[in-house]
Amino acid sequence: MKVLVTGGAGFIGSHTVDLLLARGHTVRILDALLPPVHPAGQAPPDLPREAELQVGDVRDRAAWERALAGMDAVFHLAAYQDYLPDFSTFFHVNAAGTALLYEIAVEQRLPLQKIVVASSQAVYGEGRYRCAQDGVVYPGPRSEAQLRARQWEPRCPVCGGPLTSEFTPETAVINPHNSYAMSKYAEELLALNLGQRYGLPTTALRYSIVQGSRQSYRNAYSGAMRIFVMQALAGQPLTVYEDGQQLRDFVHVGDVAQANLLVFEDPRAEYQAFNVGSGQADTVLAFAECVAERTGCLGCPQVNGEYRFGDTRHIVSDISRLRALGWQPRGAPAGNVDEYLAWVKQQPDFRNYADEARAHMRRVGTVRGR
Repeated sequence: MKVLVTGGAGFIGSHTVDLLLARGHTVRILDALLPPVHPAGQAPPDLPREAELQVGDVRDRAAWERALAGMDAVFHLAAYQDYLPDFSTFFHVNAAGTALLYEIAVEQRLPLQKIVVASSQAVYGEGRYRCAQDGVVYPGPRSEAQLRARQWEPRCPVCGGPLTSEFTPETAVINPHNSYAMSKYAEELLALNLGQRYGLPTTALRYSIVQGSRQSYRNAYSGAMRIFVMQALAGQPLTVYEDGQQLRDFVHVGDVAQANLLVFEDPRAEYQAFNVGSGQADTVLAFAECVAERTGCLGCPQVNGEYRFGDTRHIVSDISRLRALGWQPRGAPAGNVDEYLAWVKQQPDFRNYADEARAHMRRVGTVRGR
């Protein structure tokens, strides 16, 4: 097949390109090569020569038309993310860019056999919890007053009592808390509904926190792996927000790429959304301690009560539906850290971008609580 991968010069995209090439597909990449991930608009040096690269933005109709010409399938992985308050950019890139893909496909009657769209675990917000009195509940965002008081745990929206976090299935209530999450859910709705209406087989994948080699260290506004590794290698304390007891779901990028290919090849996945996670819950503090141990930065994690406004407390994905199709995650946090360390140490311009990113987030009000 001739396959277009948007964002194919990036983190998840490049690993997906590698797998597609290994399976014998012809690959074209559409990537804007924007900073900070791609300084000076340069493609990464390890981008496979076998893949055709077109430089263009998914917000640009002409770029889409050039990239889609002659293609049989699309992996739409290009996205704008992070915790910055430029709200409109999330929707212009993630939602409007996806709408353009389907608009052109329908208008030109493109014979696309499959579209795989990158969604996010973030669409759930807090996800699924259980109250001893009221059963399964889905709490809303924590208030600013609650966060300032360092009362980190959500309370039952019915009785106000304590809650226990549970694995969140695809059938959970969707309640995105920040602009990135809202835009990804809008993207997912567009893709699945337009795909089904116009006969363009589509699958959306809700990735949890993806880790591994090629995750850009230049973009340090989110991503526990890159932030902690940068700080540790610079001899700086590892910044842990809230009290560090937030539960997260860390999945290896190789497992994510395998999930991409599985739903691409399996017609049972059409017109559905699937969670892609590790299948296990880890606290952020435990992960920071893992990075500290692997880097020899013992005692580095620093918990000072700061928080990211709009962040969720706990979110871990139930991956049983994707497992039922034959997919199985194999990565683990310690191995993810070792792989990333080996990769960054080979990068000639690697340095600690995390401190300046955190300072900027404080200035714009994304990080609070000092």
